[in-house]
Amino acid sequence: MPNFDTGHYFLTALVPIRDGMTTDAGGVEVTFIQNLRATLAVLPTALQSPATEMIGINSPFARDRSTHFARLVVLDDVIFNGREKSDPILGRIEGKDPITPEPLDELNCAYLVFTADFDAVLAEGDPLPKTLDLPAQNRARDAWANRIWEKMQEELTDVFSNCEGFDEVSDGDDFARYLKRHQVETTMPFNDYWLTMPKFSDLPLLPILGAVAVPLVLALVALATLLLGGDELPWLGWSAAGSVWVGGILTVILAIAAVRWINTNGQKPLPPGQYADLPGVLKSLYLQKTFTTFAIDQQGASYEELHDAFGAFLDEHKPLDASGPTQAPGVISIGRPGGIVAGEG
Repeated sequence: MPNFDTGHYFLTALVPIRDGMTTDAGGVEVTFIQNLRATLAVLPTALQSPATEMIGINSPFARDRSTHFARLVVLDDVIFNGREKSDPILGRIEGKDPITPEPLDELNCAYLVFTADFDAVLAEGDPLPKTLDLPAQNRARDAWANRIWEKMQEELTDVFSNCEGFDEVSDGDDFARYLKRHQVETTMPFNDYWLTMPKFSDLPLLPILGAVAVPLVLALVALATLLLGGDELPWLGWSAAGSVWVGGILTVILAIAAVRWINTNGQKPLPPGQYADLPGVLKSLYLQKTFTTFAIDQQGASYEELHDAFGAFLDEHKPLDASGPTQAPGVISIGRPGGIVAGEG
């Protein structure tokens, strides 16, 4: 299903960048697109490499415990993929000049591309939904927009103030409406958190083909009967002319219904993976590291020692408590500075 799949919402927004001039943080007059590029250049990314760890400032999106991924990119124009393929001989016959440029797709202005993958929930920590109708999807998107506005309003303002229409945004609800206005449908979501592959919807191909083939065969047999001079279908006694019409109409109706059913079935969202919300993913990463260390440390231990040590491991690391201790958002490992969230208890 576009925008929603596996319990996640996939947002894509194309926001037009303003024309004209503005003043940057240093008081220098620059274009809005220059100011936007400079703003994005200094916007902190996640602490995912030694270079970013030296900066010590995490991505502002890491403040939200439902955002898996976010990216901001300036799109100046669409890419030219080359001329349309053609046969040079036919082109010569048709009088096409290979030197003459073909029409090019161009954007009317530069755009800020904003993409994000987040849990389709109304509040952080809510269970991932298996399916959502369109109004519920919109509510999940707007709830996320309100959350990130509350947690990173300053950074969002620095970025989107270079875009058209952002002057009207003053709170989280306004920001949600702003994103909705510039949203484009996401038709290729990305997600791979399954512990086991989900059960995909089986397509009953033979029954579908059979349902369409039966009236088609009836119409063809009736048509052949008419062409051979017969008035009735052999063995059935039905009118050949009437059977052609009835069989043909049923074939068209069933074929259209089959195509629509296949399309609808193909748009059903896949179910969310177990522990595939952001708190579950972070807890899984935390346990992966801590249990690996535990397994190494227990090499050669007796049964009694292993039993006691594993009990202590469960008490300390609380595998079923996603609130903590767990890996912090935006860090590459719990071994890094600030890599562990202690939790509520």
